[in-house]
Amino acid sequence: MKQAVFYILFLSLSSLHAQPMAAPINRGPQEVDGIAATVNGTVVTKKEVSFLLSPIIGQLMAQFPRRGPEFEKKLKESHDKIVDELIDRELILHEFKTQGGKLRSQAIDEEIERQKREQFNGNEARYREELQKARLTQEGYRQMTERKLIVQAMRASKFSDAAPPLPFEIQKEYDTVKLSIRDTNGDKMTFLKIYIPAVDDQNAGATPDAQLSLAEDIVKQLKAGGNFEELAKKHSRDAFAAQGGKQVDVPRTDLAPEFAALIMDPPEGTIIGPLMDSKGLTIVKVISKSYGPVPPLSQVREQIEQRVSRQKTAERYERWMKTVRSKAMISKKK
Repeated sequence: MKQAVFYILFLSLSSLHAQPMAAPINRGPQEVDGIAATVNGTVVTKKEVSFLLSPIIGQLMAQFPRRGPEFEKKLKESHDKIVDELIDRELILHEFKTQGGKLRSQAIDEEIERQKREQFNGNEARYREELQKARLTQEGYRQMTERKLIVQAMRASKFSDAAPPLPFEIQKEYDTVKLSIRDTNGDKMTFLKIYIPAVDDQNAGATPDAQLSLAEDIVKQLKAGGNFEELAKKHSRDAFAAQGGKQVDVPRTDLAPEFAALIMDPPEGTIIGPLMDSKGLTIVKVISKSYGPVPPLSQVREQIEQRVSRQKTAERYERWMKTVRSKAMISKKK
């Protein structure tokens, strides 16, 4: 399988509070200015694709310590999905410009701030670091965000004749998605953790592969009913090992974003891992989690109404996009 071309750096999971950077992962020659696709002569760059793919890669690399076919499959699926979305974006941008559309500057600022909160835990330095790695300027990222919002606005205007959302539909959608639009910086988690270092000072003969096998064996024991705290005291190599690996009410902002994303979604009590980074492997069992504040419906009503409208027009929208694509000159690069 031809692999995507980029460098990926992601935060260490072995020290969940310090968040040191891992070493670069090289998946082939760097080609940041290459072409991912062309749409009616407009270029979709590999740089854009790499930036959007980066947070997904961080999670996949942690989830699949041995990489393998499943890792490659999910990586390719994510890559292809992003390319297709960027192609559709260019098609809609053309329609938007043809109609003389404009977008409020404030809307772009608000969306960038939202993405900083959700993707980088509100960490301005991490946000700038990711831009630098992708060789994107802040203005370049702003343009990417503007294009995304234009797509949303164009879709809303294209099907403005749809039946307006009814009150019960708005309330139902709000109840469904309210957790996803919460302030994630307010999330807290209590969990048990076992940390297995890639190089164990207490066992000089342990190779990284042997440590991975040990971590996998510990997960098997836990899923078979093994006592997490006892196994943590025996095998874990961090400051919490003596207390059975327990950490209480840890703010999400203290964790690496990739780690937080992976442990917040599964139900409480799920054994997660082993998650791997350059320093070692982490196994987690979430005991409890509390979520950040959810905005009231009155504050996000317009956003929820737009979601309901998009759902109502999804089939018509896809038919329209199919027609637009059929008339366009699209070339995807391998």
